[in-house]
Amino acid sequence: MRGLCLAAALTVLPLSALAEGEKPGAFDYYVLSLSWSPSWCATDGDARGSPQCRAGAGFGWILHGLWPQFERGWPSYCRDGAPNPSRAMTRAMADITGTDGLAWHAWNKHGRCSGLSAEEYFATARRAYDAVVRPPVFRELDEPVRLPASVVESAFLEVNPELEADMVTVTCRSARISEVRICLTRDLAPRRCGADVIRDCTMRDALFAPLP
Repeated sequence: MRGLCLAAALTVLPLSALAEGEKPGAFDYYVLSLSWSPSWCATDGDARGSPQCRAGAGFGWILHGLWPQFERGWPSYCRDGAPNPSRAMTRAMADITGTDGLAWHAWNKHGRCSGLSAEEYFATARRAYDAVVRPPVFRELDEPVRLPASVVESAFLEVNPELEADMVTVTCRSARISEVRICLTRDLAPRRCGADVIRDCTMRDALFAPLP
């Protein structure tokens, strides 16, 4: 879908088995998870008074995490003796994670499983995030719209020609567009998602809210 068609479309219309306590560094690929901040704010963040959700904060697609993944399932809370990140490290990630708390959570649950130090993990996550073009059309919305999740996927494919449909999945939560998940090799090259990740939201009228 080309830009014009996408703009017109915008005006109309759980991952499986996980393990815990796995050995760090034992995984097959990464899932880069990008969360649409206004959706999270509507379902969770506003009630928590998160600074991420303040008017004018400007957060759109934030880095939810870079998740080590198995071909089926994923590791979490790995047994890792690596030192925890400093507050300065997590604070430095808040420009793309929305809050330093999310940066800490991403490290604690997923980053430990990468086998990297906290500093290396955050640097890798930032490289992965920066390598993906986030379609500007979504930041230009001035009112909520309802659309098929496939429109969001098409928008990402259009501005990231190296991606293919089986490398990207779009999720919904509470009848809203929630996340875009992109599958990457351990070297951060795009790759086909595992069978339990390729499960797009099938809603045709998911709510997509503009920036506050």
